Amino acid sequence: MDQVTIEDVQAAAAVLRGRADATPLVPSVWAGADLWLKLEICQPIGAFKLRGALNAVAGIDGPGVVCCSTGNHGRGVAWAARDLGKRAVVCMSSLVPEAKVAGIRALGADVRIVGRSQDDALAEAQRLVEAEGLVEISPFDDARVIAGQGTIGAELVTEKPDLDAILVPLSGGGLAAGVALAVKALHPSVRVIGVSMDRGAAMAESLRAGRPVEVEELPSLADSLGGGIGMANRLSFPMCRDLLDDVVQVTEAEVYRAMQVHYWEDRLVTEGASCVGLAALMTGKVRVDGPVATILTGRNLDMAQFTRVVSGHDVNLGDMTVEGVAYGT
Repeated sequence: MDQVTIEDVQAAAAVLRGRADATPLVPSVWAGADLWLKLEICQPIGAFKLRGALNAVAGIDGPGVVCCSTGNHGRGVAWAARDLGKRAVVCMSSLVPEAKVAGIRALGADVRIVGRSQDDALAEAQRLVEAEGLVEISPFDDARVIAGQGTIGAELVTEKPDLDAILVPLSGGGLAAGVALAVKALHPSVRVIGVSMDRGAAMAESLRAGRPVEVEELPSLADSLGGGIGMANRLSFPMCRDLLDDVVQVTEAEVYRAMQVHYWEDRLVTEGASCVGLAALMTGKVRVDGPVATILTGRNLDMAQFTRVVSGHDVNLGDMTVEGVAYGT
């Protein structure tokens, strides 16, 4: 599969039916906009990545699969491989939080920690393809993965066709590309906006440059949005370039405050990557004229760090500190 079509998204929906689809769409308590939350945190692995991983693993032959991951894709691949009786090897950098590493190991995958970037992990995954005959599943630059993620967009505009915009957390672009493809095919008037953090945002920087570029991967509250997009990217980069209506970036402090709002107002435990859409609304970086939806992409996070955020304490991210702010002050 060299390209992705709406027919591929519809085929993926059939694969996922009853296993990784139909997550709730609920209104947010936050009063700054008519905001709707797509709760991918309710997936069996706690993250949207199960959709693309399950669609991809179900569509390949061979005894085993390998991937690189910042956490949630690896968890999805591990779950899907276990479900389908295949071996899974997940390659990750040393920047991936231990909570995510442990969650993947618990699903029976062989975890390899390599280097300090997703590019290092990708190189190890590609080595294993050659050395052991495993089939690589890219977290974002794979047609079946993109089609699986696109089912989220199809569900959103089917359930709420009056949306003005959908705010999509933007990393390697598999989610954004799939959602934008489905939305533009089904309801082209709905805007699809990618949102990244402002530290090490590879797709945002690549779109700005007009070509895939390498960026330094840095610790972030939105760590799931870290990692490169691959210098030979053939699908997610051109799809994001052609289909997204806009891309905005938010700061760590803005992610911090959005995490607090989702917890204290919506009563939800969410990764920083899940909160970038709300952060963009809260800061006015995205303005809407009607109902808007965002995707709460995952809840697999370091709970000690999360507790510090919602309690208003400082959080250290490598060489920077996000100053604590008590919620409501």
